[in-house]
Amino acid sequence: MIDLQRRVAIIGAGVGGLSQAIALKTKLGFHDFTIYEKGSEVGGVWRANTYPGCSSDVQIHWYSLSSDLYPYWNKSHGLQPEIQAYWIDLSKKYNLYPHIAFNTKVISAEWDDVKQQYIIVAEDVFSGKRISSVAHVVISAVGILDAPRIPYEIPGVRKFQGVSFHSAQWPGSIDLRNKRVAVIGNASSGAQFVPSVSEDPSVEVVNFIRTPTWFNSRPHIPYSDTEKWIFANIPLAMRLHRAWIMFWFDFPSLVRPSDKTLKKRREAMTKYILDNAPSRYHAHMIPDYPPGCKRTVANSGFLDVLHRPNLTLNFDGIDNIAEDGIVTKTGEMLPFDVIVYATGFISKQDRYPMHVRGSNGATIQGYYDAHGGPTAYLGTSVPDIPNFYLLAGPNTVTPTSTLFVEEVQIGYILQLIEPVLSGSVSSFTVKASPTDAYNAKVQERISRSVFVQCYSWTRMNGTGKVYNPLPWAVTLWWWWLRKPHWDHYVAVGAEEWVWARRRKVVKNSLKCTAVLTLLWPYISGSAQTTWWERLSVACDYLSKFSLRL
Repeated sequence: MIDLQRRVAIIGAGVGGLSQAIALKTKLGFHDFTIYEKGSEVGGVWRANTYPGCSSDVQIHWYSLSSDLYPYWNKSHGLQPEIQAYWIDLSKKYNLYPHIAFNTKVISAEWDDVKQQYIIVAEDVFSGKRISSVAHVVISAVGILDAPRIPYEIPGVRKFQGVSFHSAQWPGSIDLRNKRVAVIGNASSGAQFVPSVSEDPSVEVVNFIRTPTWFNSRPHIPYSDTEKWIFANIPLAMRLHRAWIMFWFDFPSLVRPSDKTLKKRREAMTKYILDNAPSRYHAHMIPDYPPGCKRTVANSGFLDVLHRPNLTLNFDGIDNIAEDGIVTKTGEMLPFDVIVYATGFISKQDRYPMHVRGSNGATIQGYYDAHGGPTAYLGTSVPDIPNFYLLAGPNTVTPTSTLFVEEVQIGYILQLIEPVLSGSVSSFTVKASPTDAYNAKVQERISRSVFVQCYSWTRMNGTGKVYNPLPWAVTLWWWWLRKPHWDHYVAVGAEEWVWARRRKVVKNSLKCTAVLTLLWPYISGSAQTTWWERLSVACDYLSKFSLRL
C-alpha cells in the first residue's frame, strides 16, 4: 500500500500532466498529488490554441490515451474543440479537478537533502501571492511550446493601429468579414487556419512567407457511423487500428534511409507541392533545406486554397510595420485591418522555465548550460536533481504521437517513484556517466542526420546543439524505457529495497534453475520419449512455472 504521507507535485495540466495524474491513480493507487496549472482550465496546448482549423497533426486514435481510447472521433485527425472536450471528460472521469491548483505558476523547486523532499514555491498569476508546499517527487509536464513568439525584431510591431494578435491568442469574438488580413508565418498553425479564414470571399488574406516549408499530405478523413460502431463494439478493432497507425508512422524510422531514398523522398515532396500549388508561386515554394530538418507541415487543405482569388502569398519580406499596414522590402505599402502572427513559440527546452535546485547546489539550467544546451538521461532525468522527472524533455520530440512518447515516459517514471511513494526508498538520482554516454549516442546519431542541415529553433541559437528531436524510431524509445537500469541511478535510503530486489533475483534464479533441471532430460533427449512427447512435457512445465516466476 502506498504511503499517503508522501506527496507528488505535477507541474502542468496539459495532456502530459493529466496522463501522469491518471497513471498515479490507476496504476499505483496514489492520490496525494497536486497539479499546478498556470491557466484556468486543463488541456494545455488544446486549451490555449483555439484558432479556426486547429487540429492534431497525427491521427487522433494514436493521439488518445491508451487506457481511454475513444471510438466516436469524427475524423482521422481531431479538431481542437473535441480534443479539449476529451481531456476535460477524462479529468472529470478520474476526479482530477480537486487535485488541480489553477491560475498557479510554479516559481521554484529546491531539494532538501536532509528531509529528502522539495520545497515548492508557487504564485497566483492574478494576485501575485506566493505559497510554499513540499513534495517528495516532482514531475515536470510544462510542455515545449506555449509561450507565443511575437517578432519584435521587425521594426514597428507596436505601431500598428489595427487589431493584431498571435494565433495562439485568437480572440473568440473577432469578426473578419470584409477585412484585409495579414498572416505572418507559414508553419503548422498558419497552414491550419489560413484555409478557414480565407473561406469567406469577403476576407482578403495576404500570407507573408519568409522561409518556405515542406508539406506532406494529411487529409482529414471522416469516420463513418459504421466505422465508429466497429470501434465501439468489435473487440480489438480500435487497438488494431491504432497499431496500424503507429506502424505506418514509425516503420520508416526503423531503418536508416540511404542517400538514394532521401533523394527520391525530396523529389516526391517537391512534386507534391508543385502539383498542388499555383504555378505563379512555384519559384518560391520549394525549401533549400532537406525534408525533415525542420518540422514538416501537414497539408490538410492549405495548398489547395492557394487558388482562391482572395488569398495571396507574399515572398518579398517585411521591411517594417506601419500604423495601417506592412511595408515590404521592395518598398510596397500594403494596408491591413488585422495582423495575425503565426510565428511560432518560444521554446521552453533551451531555457528551463523555472528555478530547480537539486543536490550540491546543482540546477537544471546550470546543467543545461554546462552541456551546451538542454541535456537529460533518456530525456527524463537530470544528474544531481533527485526525484525530479521531465515529460517531453530534451531530445524526445518525434514526428509521431507526442502523447505516446509521454506515456512511455510515464510508465518508466512510475517504476522509479513507486519505491519512493511506498517508503522503501528516499530518492533516486541518475548518475552523470550513463547520462553522458546516452547523450553522446544521441548527438552522434544526430550529427549524421538531416537535423544539422538547416537553421532551426530546435538548435541552440539556431545553428548549435540539436536539443529537440529524438533521432530514432519511437519503437526503440519504448524498448529502452520499458524498465529502468537501476545501476544508472543512485538510491538513498534504499537498503531494505536493495536487499528485497536481491532476494527476488535469487529466488527467480533458483526457480529457473529448478525448471531447467527438470526439463533437461527432455531437452537433451536422454529420456526415452519421442520429440513431441518431450515438447509436450516441456510446455507443461513451463506453463506451470511461468505463472509463479
